[in-house]
Amino acid sequence: MRIYGPDPARRYLSYGLDEGLADQGGEPCMRISTPEVGARFHACPAITISKIFSHRGLIFPILALISSFPIFHFQTFIALAYSGGLDTSVILKWLRETYNCPVVTFAADIGQEEELDGLPAKAKATGAAKHYTLDLVDEFAGDFIYPMMRANAIYENQYYLGTSIARPLIAKAQIEIARKEKATHLAHGATGKGNDQCRFELTFAALAPDLGIIAPWRDAKFRAEFPGRTEMIEYCREYQIPVEASAKKPYSMDRNLLPISYEAGILEDPWFDPTTPENKGMFKLSVSPEDAPDKAEYVELNFEGGDCVAVNGKSLSPAGVMRALNALGGKHGIGRVDLVENRFVGMKSRGVYETPGGAILLHAHRQAESLTLDRDLEHLRDSLIPKYAELVYYGFWFAPEREALQALVDHSQQGVAATVRLKLYKGNIITVGRKSPVSLYDANIASMEGVKSAYNPDDATGFIRLQGLRLRARHAVGRKHSLRRS
Repeated sequence: MRIYGPDPARRYLSYGLDEGLADQGGEPCMRISTPEVGARFHACPAITISKIFSHRGLIFPILALISSFPIFHFQTFIALAYSGGLDTSVILKWLRETYNCPVVTFAADIGQEEELDGLPAKAKATGAAKHYTLDLVDEFAGDFIYPMMRANAIYENQYYLGTSIARPLIAKAQIEIARKEKATHLAHGATGKGNDQCRFELTFAALAPDLGIIAPWRDAKFRAEFPGRTEMIEYCREYQIPVEASAKKPYSMDRNLLPISYEAGILEDPWFDPTTPENKGMFKLSVSPEDAPDKAEYVELNFEGGDCVAVNGKSLSPAGVMRALNALGGKHGIGRVDLVENRFVGMKSRGVYETPGGAILLHAHRQAESLTLDRDLEHLRDSLIPKYAELVYYGFWFAPEREALQALVDHSQQGVAATVRLKLYKGNIITVGRKSPVSLYDANIASMEGVKSAYNPDDATGFIRLQGLRLRARHAVGRKHSLRRS
């Protein structure tokens, strides 16, 4: 540690701590905050103050030094997950005012495209000491979306988990920024009633349990100041913080490479219809099915090892596949979902989602598996889909049970290689063909035209009789019991 200044006591302190703490296995992390010195005093969990103060007889010089300082405190340094939306824009300014400490902001580029425009300048203008935007698109598609698609994960038979799957990656990258900047705390803008607080903080627990967590929406003072989105919008207007939310569009929007999600505000009424002519401007990725082209469009997807590797014969990266399918699906009004879902924290909530590319990919993957996946293996994997989807939805991406399920899923996908042909038309995905060099489908076995094959219909007699053995036994017992009662 270095404390610069003309005072010999300060030079003595600097020398003593640097040399004395070298054997502690890391750099000292105590800094003294004063207007004269301009540094800050920061707590180190590995070394207690008493040990430092008593080291090599430095107690008196240190006490004398401290007593001469007008300010002496432990200071927080916050790394904030920042999107530039309504919540995190307000939270950034609130953190600076409340904690009076540096805040470094971090945004993950996971395919939200134009939403990132001007973000560094906006963050700094709102109070950030430094801003990072990391390009995580390829990692998101290859290491998060694709593994989930191999599992055919869908929550409560409707939700494609597009927002859920992004949070573990964002939290992981946020931790990396915090480590780089030597931040003491991680902060997020997730509401105290939602799932994202769980997803962020369960990832923090798995990867960085030593860092503190600041969740403003669980702070009573913050909620008193901002009881609702109306107050936040007014706050941004007062301080000239540009945000897209307004009194006319008071809903929350979150976008990435997989979906756009909408919730809160006017959407909290489950009877509210966002597809009417006056409301449909909310949607950004897709046209309304009734406004989609009157002519159907065909698309072919090639799968290897359970992953889509080409669209219409063109080899693409996972991110490239998602972009291509998003464009196709959006053009034809595909992938809109409006549901009331069960949140991890216990309540029901209404969400509206656009997932055009994800809807096409999941549908096609199912068709590829229909040719190539063993029946009992497919049924076993399918029995685990609700659990896998729950783990993603709740935020347990880095939990051992999700990793174990992933190992089974990935093993099941080794032979999934096929080409699937789909027809897209006014919100519909219609399967019109599938083929595979390793197909388990045998036309001779399946044929009803009397073709000779490995299947002998005579064998079905014994098979059915054995399958019915327990049913006949149950019937016999029930009949005897009925006779005794009569």
